[in-house]
Amino acid sequence: MTTATASPEQPPTHDQQRDEQSVVPDPHAVGTEQAMEVLEVSGDGLTADAAAARLERYGPNALPSGEQESALTRLLRQFRDPMIYVLIGAAVLTTVMGHYVDTIVIAAVVIINAVIGYLQEGKAADALDGIRTMLSLEAQARRDGTWVTVPADELVPGDVVRLAAGDKVPADLRILEATNLTCEESALTGESVPVEKGTDPVEADAGLGDRTSMAFSGTTVASGSGRGLVVGTGRRTEIGHITTMLDEVESMETPLTRQMTSFSAKLSLLVVIAAVLMFGIGWVLYDYSLADLTLSAIGFAVAAIPEGLPAVLTITLALGVQKMAGRNSITRRMNSVETLGSVTVICSDKTGTLTRNEMTVRTVVTPEGTYEVSGTGYAPEGDIEQDGAVVGPEERNDLRMLAEVAARTNDSTVSRKDDRWVLSGEPTDGGLRTFAMKAGIEGHDENRIDAVPFDSAYKYMATLDRIDGIGDVVNLKGAPDRLLDRCDRQGVDLDENEPLDREHWERAIDELSGQGLRVLAAAVRRADDRGSATSLTTDDIDGGGFVFLGLYGIIDPPREEAMDAIRACHDAGIRVVMITGDHAGTASAIGREMGIEDEQGAVTGAQLEEASDEELAQLARTHSVFARTSPEHKLRLVQALQDDGEVVSMTGDGVNDAPSLKRADVGVAMGIKGTEATKDAADVVLADDNFATIADAVQMGRTIYDNLRKAIVFILPTNGAQGLVVLVSVLLGMTLPLTPVQVLWVNTITAVTLALALAFEPGEPDIMRRPPRDPKESILPRAGVVRIVYVSLLLGAVTIGVFLLGQAAGVSLEISRTTAVNTLVVGQIFYLLASRFTRTTSLRKELLTTNPISWLCIAVMLLLQLAFVYVPFMQTTFASGPVGWMGWLVPLGAGVLVFAVVEADKALRRR
Repeated sequence: MTTATASPEQPPTHDQQRDEQSVVPDPHAVGTEQAMEVLEVSGDGLTADAAAARLERYGPNALPSGEQESALTRLLRQFRDPMIYVLIGAAVLTTVMGHYVDTIVIAAVVIINAVIGYLQEGKAADALDGIRTMLSLEAQARRDGTWVTVPADELVPGDVVRLAAGDKVPADLRILEATNLTCEESALTGESVPVEKGTDPVEADAGLGDRTSMAFSGTTVASGSGRGLVVGTGRRTEIGHITTMLDEVESMETPLTRQMTSFSAKLSLLVVIAAVLMFGIGWVLYDYSLADLTLSAIGFAVAAIPEGLPAVLTITLALGVQKMAGRNSITRRMNSVETLGSVTVICSDKTGTLTRNEMTVRTVVTPEGTYEVSGTGYAPEGDIEQDGAVVGPEERNDLRMLAEVAARTNDSTVSRKDDRWVLSGEPTDGGLRTFAMKAGIEGHDENRIDAVPFDSAYKYMATLDRIDGIGDVVNLKGAPDRLLDRCDRQGVDLDENEPLDREHWERAIDELSGQGLRVLAAAVRRADDRGSATSLTTDDIDGGGFVFLGLYGIIDPPREEAMDAIRACHDAGIRVVMITGDHAGTASAIGREMGIEDEQGAVTGAQLEEASDEELAQLARTHSVFARTSPEHKLRLVQALQDDGEVVSMTGDGVNDAPSLKRADVGVAMGIKGTEATKDAADVVLADDNFATIADAVQMGRTIYDNLRKAIVFILPTNGAQGLVVLVSVLLGMTLPLTPVQVLWVNTITAVTLALALAFEPGEPDIMRRPPRDPKESILPRAGVVRIVYVSLLLGAVTIGVFLLGQAAGVSLEISRTTAVNTLVVGQIFYLLASRFTRTTSLRKELLTTNPISWLCIAVMLLLQLAFVYVPFMQTTFASGPVGWMGWLVPLGAGVLVFAVVEADKALRRR
């Protein structure tokens, strides 16, 4: 990176415009004076004229608007299917030939399919809009030597900005001054606790979460105050960099989309070639007119094309979307439900996704032993145990003292709101407050005389409290190393004389840290030992003389339901990978606890940064825990897994997850704690923030795919039989047993009634014990292809036979064709009953009980067919005629034959 040398007030050169992101090189790694020197500004900020010139140069501090897909574009996209192209061509030809009824029926089928797809798909949201809602609206900036409120989008590099607790950081800032300043950055970095900020520069290669000298746009000031120098605005901020990545990331086509596109293209090409060959053979061998041959070719194409398949596909997916919504999973893109069923790897963020994002005291260590604390989150529910036995503070003075310090050196509150416990204040203090409440110790603010608030410069908090029967006491909580420096004794009360065993405590600290716990310490002393009894200063604390009471081991605990879901995913052959911005030790500990094993230890962002594409692919293949990662690292890992042939789902809740969620085959966002940007980039949003819902979604996706396969294997024999009828008729020079509009009638009502019944089939019992399917495999299994062939031949032969028998008996052409249509319809009803169970016999009670919708669909199908046969305007439209009892008895016998043959095939396969 290079530094702009011209005065910021001068118009930029072409090279400077191209190098816009080089305002300050590595601002986190340079001193405050150097940063101000590069930007040619003093601590008094910019003048109004200089700010206006820089606004002209750098542009507003805002993110660009994304392009929305228009409703017309979305509608036209529904027609992008080779099978639809063939039908449109057929509609054009029938129009030219004056067969307008045929044209209207064909066009109606095409339009209905498009409308269904348009309505069910829904409007895709723009992820950039969600990120823009994270930005601040106003800022306190130093202009012309005074503090003024300016719109945040008018901030420019070189502005000096003031920060206070609760503020949204309005731009990327280099910290100039900090007083107990911490920022909540979990949405950007994945760090589960607020990050302490200071003025000291850090290493140039420090990860985003370790840049303590910076405050980033879109994050929130959790505590304290400070001033910062604007070093990045708009696209030049870290959050702006994420929007650029989102802009550049292309969403992946789903496996089902790829399979259906390939299937449609191959089938359409095959149908067109066969229609042309049939036309040629009929022209050469028989005395057909051009019009008759053209109509026959159109009839064949319409017969062989499963025009109802797109509608069945769309409706089946839509039903899956509705079922998932009932299970707290909101699907924003329909194909994503099915894609979840083919996922081979689930990559998950840790904070708020696998964990609760609620700090919890898990372990406490005192001079008298180690205690485990049960319960998670801010609900004060749980026990304190030692060696498996529950103990109470009333019987253990060491526990009572630790709980007293946790309650007194604390400005957070935990209260019950509706059905849940809610924290007001800093998360770590919330965890300590909850621990104190579990030990029966409530707040003692009324006894506080004075306090030294926590500051990152000295890393402790102290209070001076007046305690009845004891006197004035100084309670101290903070970083263990800082407290050890100020203690000369250890024990369980104020008057202990046991010397401090520092080596023992340092070993205990290392052990807790190795478990991924954040460690804080507690100490206490009488106020009259040092300093004044009416006020408290850092000099009083730094004077020492404290009794070291022990350690708190704090963690953001795993969700129990997420642990069960991970086991379910492993049983289903799905690998779970954790990708987090948190520290490596914490990530490894959480991974072990959740069953995400990585014997070689967590891979850090620094290692990923140094890895080549080949090395990254190997790391992605062999490791399951990645820590201290940036948005770029997450995106590269998802891409590496996809390049290795995996179908990847990415889950997360922070804006830092948005690019990888968009790139993944299925992006899954948390609906409660997730940012709007994450939800908008995702395909699926979990309304309950429950990772376990993903396991339900996988099961639903696999069920939907199974049902789609059943639907295809069911629908295609109808088309095969009809195509065979037309083809054989032309090759033999006989009258067509079915007209093109009759073919469309059978195809359409079969698809929207009988095939739809398969969408309601429940999942197979072993569906979550199978390995994920190969995304490269055909949507049609070999057994399915065999069944399609023999059922097509059987139905086609029976239909031709029924038609010829009618003609031989002197029955009119309309009645013969109507009986032939009845044969196809009744045959498909019996074939549906056989198709509901892929391998097991359909002669079982579950045929009647497990899917009542199938019987409703059969009833609707029969009513429609009765209308086709007996309603006058239907007879006019479709050239049908009223048949007698033989017109139903013969088709019934054909249906029984189809059912028997399919059942015999399944019996042979079971053997």
